[in-house]
Amino acid sequence: MQTDSPESPPCGPGCGSAIETLNRVCFCRTVDQTLLHQQLLAEQPDADLYEHILATRPHLLSNTAVFLSQRHAVEMRSLIEAVDQVVATPAYQQHIMGWARPIARRPFGPLGACMGFDFHLGPDGPQLIEINTNAGGAWLNAALARAQMPCCANLLEDSAAQPPPSSLEDRLFAMFRDEWALQRGDTPLETVAIVDDSPTEQYLYPEFCLAARMFLRHGVRAVIADAGSLRYAEGRLWHEGTPIDLVYNRLTDFTLESPDHVALRNAYEAGTVVVTPNPHTYAMYADKRNLTALTDEKLLRQWRIPEPTISTLLRGIPHTVAVTPENADALWQQRRHFFFKPASGYGSKATYRGNKLTKRVWTAIREDAYVAQSRIPPSERGVLVDGEQTTLKVDLRNYVYAGDVQLIAARLYQGQTTNFRTPGGGFASVFV
Repeated sequence: MQTDSPESPPCGPGCGSAIETLNRVCFCRTVDQTLLHQQLLAEQPDADLYEHILATRPHLLSNTAVFLSQRHAVEMRSLIEAVDQVVATPAYQQHIMGWARPIARRPFGPLGACMGFDFHLGPDGPQLIEINTNAGGAWLNAALARAQMPCCANLLEDSAAQPPPSSLEDRLFAMFRDEWALQRGDTPLETVAIVDDSPTEQYLYPEFCLAARMFLRHGVRAVIADAGSLRYAEGRLWHEGTPIDLVYNRLTDFTLESPDHVALRNAYEAGTVVVTPNPHTYAMYADKRNLTALTDEKLLRQWRIPEPTISTLLRGIPHTVAVTPENADALWQQRRHFFFKPASGYGSKATYRGNKLTKRVWTAIREDAYVAQSRIPPSERGVLVDGEQTTLKVDLRNYVYAGDVQLIAARLYQGQTTNFRTPGGGFASVFV
């Protein structure tokens, strides 16, 4: 995730609009805690997710919603469509496979469940800062959306609604059903494994529980499994004696290279288990080097991408270049204008704001696979914390499947990353 400096972004076109005013001065608490409790209450009386989250993750879910103009929502959707248009071209696929791992070069059918397109809202509109293939938070945000109360209704008379919250879970299940069908056709889906390393220790473990409950409600057996506990035998992937049909993959080992993931890797390469998202999807979308191609005007024209699509990409994605021996000195001199991100990074790990770089870190960056992305400060949201007004930074995440935006959510935070440690911060619903 892109980091940022503490200053506010400059005021651009539309500054002072109703939406920006609401985000600055509306301090409503929009979450009905009783409704949220009902959404997170597990079937078992000793497995109350609401109380568990409050006790262990108090800053996971914000009480404050974020306002977004319909125009900006449409611009994000148009950018996502433009990315998909380029990704579908043989020229792009051949280009990015030049740096992809061999395991990623064979597509199996699935498109990638729970894609996340992350934006900062800059002075010139939404800016896509990265794409994630296992974006967390979809089930938590679905529950949060169902617990929202009306806010500042007199200023939102012309607002356009997102998909009805009651339909979000059905759409999430349909996404996995469709992923399964793309590889298995009409064969019944019986067992899903939600897989991560030490899943019960993951910060977003509560949503693994929500996802498992969703599958069970739709008649599909679901287990939450440590990737190291999986076994590959007799042409099947197994978890504690149960054969696994589909893996909802939450690993950050995107190319399944860890020795702990050998069973999953073998089953995936053999095509005997459906894995979503998988190494192919990661290579197509989420490797940070892909952004260098998507913002290379000369390359896009060489591929004969339509001019309107090129304009959308260049307007909506901060210019990104690979760090190379040839441009390293120039990037160092201009470093304060960039963020430096590892090609296969995630969750802000090893990401550096240019004006904070040391010579030691810069030497390490030059020796690794890094990209430099033009810095786009985030927008801001005013919130009340313990009765005091404060301002938090805003990331906007579009949850996408097969080009369809299923949900827009926000993350509120202070500091350098979306760390879920900020009072008043965390995932937040978005009112469009």
